[in-house]
Amino acid sequence: MDRPTDDRPAHEPLLVVERLRRAFPAGDDTLVVLKDIDLTIHAGEMVAIVGASGSGKSTLMNILGCLDRPTAGGYRIRGRETSTLDSDELAELRREHFGFIFQRYHLLPELTAIGNVEMPAIYAGIGAREREAHATELLTRLGMADRLSHRPGQLSGGQQQRVSIARALMNGADVILADEPTGALDSRSGEEVLAILQELNRAGKTVIIVTHDMGVAQRAQRIIELKDGAIVADRRTGQDEEADAGEAGPADAAERRPQAKKRWRTGIDRFSEAFRMAFLSMSAHKLRTFLTMLGIIIGIASVVCVVALGTGSRQQVLANISSLGTNTLEIFAGRDFGDTRSGKITTLVVADADALAMQSYVAAVTPTVSTSDLLRFGSISANAMVNGVGDQYFDARGVKLAEGQLFDAGSVRTRAQEVVIDENTRKALFASFSGSPVGQVILIGKMPARVIGVTLPQQGGFGSSQNPSVYLPYTTVQTRILGNTTLRSITVRVADDTPTALAEQAVTDFLLARHGVKDFFILNTDDIRQTITSTTETLTLLISAIALISLLVGGIGVMNIMLVTVSERVGEIGVRMAVGARQGDIMQQFLIEAIVVCFIGGLGGIGLALGFGAIFELAGSTFRLVYSSASIAASLLCSTVIGVAFGYLPAKSAAQLDPVVALSRN
Repeated sequence: MDRPTDDRPAHEPLLVVERLRRAFPAGDDTLVVLKDIDLTIHAGEMVAIVGASGSGKSTLMNILGCLDRPTAGGYRIRGRETSTLDSDELAELRREHFGFIFQRYHLLPELTAIGNVEMPAIYAGIGAREREAHATELLTRLGMADRLSHRPGQLSGGQQQRVSIARALMNGADVILADEPTGALDSRSGEEVLAILQELNRAGKTVIIVTHDMGVAQRAQRIIELKDGAIVADRRTGQDEEADAGEAGPADAAERRPQAKKRWRTGIDRFSEAFRMAFLSMSAHKLRTFLTMLGIIIGIASVVCVVALGTGSRQQVLANISSLGTNTLEIFAGRDFGDTRSGKITTLVVADADALAMQSYVAAVTPTVSTSDLLRFGSISANAMVNGVGDQYFDARGVKLAEGQLFDAGSVRTRAQEVVIDENTRKALFASFSGSPVGQVILIGKMPARVIGVTLPQQGGFGSSQNPSVYLPYTTVQTRILGNTTLRSITVRVADDTPTALAEQAVTDFLLARHGVKDFFILNTDDIRQTITSTTETLTLLISAIALISLLVGGIGVMNIMLVTVSERVGEIGVRMAVGARQGDIMQQFLIEAIVVCFIGGLGGIGLALGFGAIFELAGSTFRLVYSSASIAASLLCSTVIGVAFGYLPAKSAAQLDPVVALSRN
């Protein structure tokens, strides 16, 4: 190996390689590509590394540019040993000291010329305005002023290589590494690129060219020849020139590197770039993005719809129970349901109702008696349930008027022959009557009574039927129809601020104290409501679990698609690492993409669920879905968490790729 001793710069070497080896596993054997290389390169040199294919020249360039690590030996950059540096510190060296020019350009197709050139400055923390101005200046110096907004697919090979050169100069790199920079160009474009590299060298840049073309190598000041992984020649070419003063060129623009911003601003810019690239990638692969979102959309829509269905069914159940009376206790004579002696027990009297009305936990009380009798209006007759109730009954049981009025306490006191009929009675007696039933007289058994009101149909509830029912003052039924003063039951509406369970216990204790024996039992409608509500909640939970499984499947789909995406974009990852992206930058980009996909899928799922509800209502169903803002927010949060959870593995996989391996697959 010839090692020239004349014309050496006196200052400290820029790059020093000592006994460097690089080996790769090859089945059961090991392939040694570089064998104990010793090499020193000083600042300002223009060096050509030549050799046949397989000689190890590209591997050596990758190690010099910190894209690859040696198997053994040492490599120092300005006295800094690289073997002790972690991946982010190596990324910093690539970002701050090296600029790469590749044979295949390695431009990102989604970005414009300016976007590709700006990339190293983003990871270096340069502000948006500063890096755009600097990228524009570099491209203009390279004759690309009219191609700034063009994408790589719209540029010729020579133009793409100029963009690649501008990218290499963006951060004011000390060392330009060019791997076969003219290999994919015609002779004219190749000559232009070599002229640019020589101009950069004259401006003080260290230029290292890897080539198999000796004509290209002769343009350098020094040629290093490799053969079978070893340096076989290291000679000067006589091309040393002094820097010429002339028109401003790309090297002058490269020296005017913008200053990095504060660390927090750097982080924001890197995040913004990752966010932007996520959307660019999604828009470039619309079908794949949609299919990725589909599982999330279906899962979120299922969850939101199930919760809305559960809430709607629960509210309808509560409304049905409310139609029978809200927070009511029904007190019956006898020990329990089915007590054969209940009809003979006469200790449940009006005085009990009057005494209960004085209690603080009672909002309304009504004694009730009932019998079955024949109703007649003109020539029409029907059997009906005759209910004797107090004036507070309608409030206690939530009965609403369709027309007319209800009887009052005066009617109860005077035993008025006034009757309120329900919708079933109206249909049975007045179907052929053209006028209003209000004001008409009907016969209840042998007793005439004037209709003063008609109630609205009640929701179906416990004990409800389609039989006609009429309501009269209980005093009227007792004295004019039954002929006794005993009560069938007492209905108590509990005050809103009192739990019904406590009220039930208080009523039990109160009546026990009055009667001295438990000759009554209580039906607590709130217990029934809670039981049914609990059942609906259990069913909702079951269906929600099924919906969550679909969400899980959607998340696994996101992970699989993202893993495929990583494999498809290995080249892009390599380019970003080559220009100085940290592992955290790569991981952040892919993680953001997964989160954005899931978040947009979540929004789509919510929209689908709301659309389903609208269609459900348009279908004319009396049942309606009740959407919860909390469930919608939770669904969005859930979709975001899925993006994080299932996007982490692909993102980590992308971040841990070896830069040189990633570049080789572009």
